[in-house]
Amino acid sequence: MSKQKLQKIRTQIDQVDSRILDLLEQRMGYVLAVGHEKSRHGSPVYSPTREKQIFKVLEQRAAKGLLSETALKAIYREIMSAAIALEKPIQISYLGPEATYTHLASLSKFGASVAYSPAASFREVFRDVEQGLSDYGVIPIENSIDGAVTNALDLMIDSDLKICSEIYFGISHHLMSKSPLEKIRRVYSKSEVFGQCRMWIERHLHGAELIPTASSAAAAQKVKNEKGAAAIGSSLAAKLYGLPVLAKGIQDFSENVTRFLVISKTIPGQTGDDKTSILVSVKDKVGALHEVIAPFMKYKVNMSKIESRPSKKKAWEYYFFIDFDGHVENERVRRMLSEVEKHSRFIKVLGSFPTASSTSTVDTRHTKLTPKTARRAAVKA
Repeated sequence: MSKQKLQKIRTQIDQVDSRILDLLEQRMGYVLAVGHEKSRHGSPVYSPTREKQIFKVLEQRAAKGLLSETALKAIYREIMSAAIALEKPIQISYLGPEATYTHLASLSKFGASVAYSPAASFREVFRDVEQGLSDYGVIPIENSIDGAVTNALDLMIDSDLKICSEIYFGISHHLMSKSPLEKIRRVYSKSEVFGQCRMWIERHLHGAELIPTASSAAAAQKVKNEKGAAAIGSSLAAKLYGLPVLAKGIQDFSENVTRFLVISKTIPGQTGDDKTSILVSVKDKVGALHEVIAPFMKYKVNMSKIESRPSKKKAWEYYFFIDFDGHVENERVRRMLSEVEKHSRFIKVLGSFPTASSTSTVDTRHTKLTPKTARRAAVKA
């Protein structure tokens, strides 16, 4: 290709870029108008329902265009992030410090333009949102390898916060240390991470002491200057704390996905492709659980998950966390829940929210890191 032809094509690209920027400015003008209306009516700035609508259009366009669905969603994630920040600065609370998987999942959902606040514990995430210190909280709820995150489930029992969205985030664990692999005697990470890397640890670090930490990023921070110690965490944690990665992708199964919940004070409206989470306490009698489940079959409502947790109030008394397809505002779902309630000690709707359409990822190569924030989070912990 001649230099003249190349320059001509680049000029055409520049002209398209100029039009894109003009259209983005026009879009942001409409965003400000929407923000004004939301403010008048006291509506939340972030709308999971609207997000679902936009992503559905992107999925349809990707099927017949040059850009992949992943690429289009990544582009629009940042456009919508900038739009949210323009309407009203919002803050997201997550289990910190920086570079935890919850932090990465939060970035994949809300983008780079909003503010993030690292919390020292799940309880602190709930408290931040309950007290209005943060607008939304992000918590892990279950992993495809290691099962439910029970601490997060237990906190849902007593909180009045609602689930407004969900994130499926692909997890890749890395072993990081300044010591060589043969010198590793202690390994730090979250207990759930150890469960997801059990076979690799047994094969390559047999006999090493496994020391649980509050988060995988806290583990990386811990071993930064400790000889003979390693951490298991994200590539972003290794980058943040200057730790060489000794082994990549050490999770026992390649399809390692964690489901995260976004919690807030409100439930979004219906999209037509929604999920509802409820908490049920069954009566103490034979067949009680069957009576609770029967209405799901009667009304042809698909139950996607059921998880039991001890009530901690009475021996052998359990709560059941149930996920099913549909929105609490749907008439058929309302009738079903009414029958479930008749056969329960009590029932609590934890939230209705758009079903996540795909597993999220986030490109950390150009993620801005602020070690100062991570140090503040560590002191806070």
